[in-house]
Amino acid sequence: MHIEKDTVVTLRYKVTDLQNKLIEEAKEPMGYLHGGYDNTLPKIEEALDGKEPGYTVTLQLKPEDAFGLRDPSLERTIPKSEFPPGVKVGGQLEGRDDQGQPQVFHVKKIKGDKVLLDANHPLAGMELRFTLKVLEVRTASPEELAHRHVHGAGGHHH
Repeated sequence: MHIEKDTVVTLRYKVTDLQNKLIEEAKEPMGYLHGGYDNTLPKIEEALDGKEPGYTVTLQLKPEDAFGLRDPSLERTIPKSEFPPGVKVGGQLEGRDDQGQPQVFHVKKIKGDKVLLDANHPLAGMELRFTLKVLEVRTASPEELAHRHVHGAGGHHH
């Protein structure tokens, strides 16, 4: 079966930077619903459209085609006194954006009595290589289409 709109694609993936430093590698196969459901990056869908199981590709994506450019307005410096004890670099905190919507911030740096928070995706601003291998392609179930994501192994579990 070929990859087309409303198919479930199961694949293995590896993400590296341009120096081939490993950033992430799937321990288990991952499934996504193909066809513009925002379950994966548009450039990945574009590269896999029409392909079959066994297809392997390495894509080099610019930041704007991967996790976006860095947005300095998503950084905040907050006094350390406003945090509970034990705040650490690399931690995540949920806060609010300028419109009052929930937003996840990463603790980027602690310097003296200041904490630098960043709501950019951790891979924003990076050019990345994605190595993908298609393992399986199947027709999506009516429930998966209604929920706009894959259910079961490699997908979402309710």
